[in-house]
Amino acid sequence: MRGLLVALVVASTAAAAVPAPRTTKAPWPRPRDALALARRAGFTPKTHEFFAYHVHAHLDVFVNGRQARVPPGIGIDIADPAVHRFPEPDGTVGYGGISPPCKHPCISPLHTHDPDGILHTESARAHPNRLGQFFTEWAVRLNRTCIGGYCRHVRFYVDGKPYRGDPRAITLTNLKDIVITVGRPPKPIPSRFPQ
Repeated sequence: MRGLLVALVVASTAAAAVPAPRTTKAPWPRPRDALALARRAGFTPKTHEFFAYHVHAHLDVFVNGRQARVPPGIGIDIADPAVHRFPEPDGTVGYGGISPPCKHPCISPLHTHDPDGILHTESARAHPNRLGQFFTEWAVRLNRTCIGGYCRHVRFYVDGKPYRGDPRAITLTNLKDIVITVGRPPKPIPSRFPQ
């Protein structure tokens, strides 16, 4: 009985350490607890990337016509020495190129490498992910009416067309272009995966 009590205390302490979804306004930097958030999103972190199922979806977030950046390194333990860092054209740092594999799990099957909004699914089996899982990893609130701290005039688009369903349920298929706007949208609404 005592062992069960200790296990429950440890489990509840670990669960409490995972950050809650942020309800603040943009920007939303990469959260620190990448692997705990990946587990919360339903993923099992791995020691390296698998490419049996390899798809890229794209996410843009605009607040009053200005782009809110999707940061690099979401879903990646960037502190692991096996995770390579590389300079980005905008002066930020990208993450990935895990070789040799990490000694311990360091990457989620759903992650970002660069600040370009491309959501990478790289896994050992075909298993399409959903936008809600990505927002869980990013630790940003997302529902039908809110993104982060914005809960008015929020709209969703998939491949340039208005989307009125649950945005957390949007499947991240290859070359899908997802746009979330708050307030005044950009003109035109992006409708194609960036080349």
